[in-house]
Amino acid sequence: MSENIKAHLLVFIATFLIALSFIISGKLSGVIDPISLTLCRFVIAVVVLSPLIILRTKYRTSIKRSFSKGLKISLFYSLYFILLFKALEDTTALNTATLFTLVPLLTAIISIFAFKQKLPLKKVFVYIIGIFGTSIVIFNGNLQLFLEFSLNKGDTLFFIAIISMALYSISVKYFSTSDDIPLVLTFTTLLGGIFWMGLTLLVLDIPLEWGKLKGEYFYYMLYLSIAATLFTVFLYQKATVVIGPNKVMAYVYINPVIVLVMNLFYDKEISNIYVVLGCLISSLATYFLLRK
Repeated sequence: MSENIKAHLLVFIATFLIALSFIISGKLSGVIDPISLTLCRFVIAVVVLSPLIILRTKYRTSIKRSFSKGLKISLFYSLYFILLFKALEDTTALNTATLFTLVPLLTAIISIFAFKQKLPLKKVFVYIIGIFGTSIVIFNGNLQLFLEFSLNKGDTLFFIAIISMALYSISVKYFSTSDDIPLVLTFTTLLGGIFWMGLTLLVLDIPLEWGKLKGEYFYYMLYLSIAATLFTVFLYQKATVVIGPNKVMAYVYINPVIVLVMNLFYDKEISNIYVVLGCLISSLATYFLLRK
């Protein structure tokens, strides 16, 4: 199997894990402050990964070299979550989900400056098709909801958040070099995340309240920390170095398809024909963006 195919497989697995995390996150909503929750995710992920790093001399000695890179990369990753939670104080999940469809296009635009890449007009058209397809799914095929869509103060914050997400993906490629060890870079990125989220917690005077994460909440937290944070950060970073941030972000458009399938599997919930059509359109956009 070629490195390219392996990288695409890694991104698909990460996309699946993140799609499932949307459902899990909903079960933890309102238990503790979201910023405290994100810090907890990073801490658990670092604790789980630490033995693998500390017990190997090669990995342990690479931490110092990778730490500054991890700190820079995690700044954009953490900033996305911070701005997302602040934005949700003034906007809706529907608005944020709609605006998030702009991430692949923004990544492609920023790549023009970061990597001197070109952005052909036909590729912009494919991005617009992807945005259109995922928007159909987000609005559940309801034209009235789409017509009522309007931007507010929170949406401005979230727009900065999605720029941060695009910069996170680009920074992984930009700062990575051939001598980096992916697992160590993942570790330092998570350490950096703890630093930035911890600093935010102190500045905003937010209580931890981790004691509330008991019973089933604890198991949900383990999934978010290990599968949706540790694994996905590692998988995305390893794949981005090989295929680049543009192709990694193109997988955003198949998120609705994965959620649709999971809802069908778990809840036996069949979406309306418009949602299915939206999934097909967004999947086609991903296919065209991934073609050489």
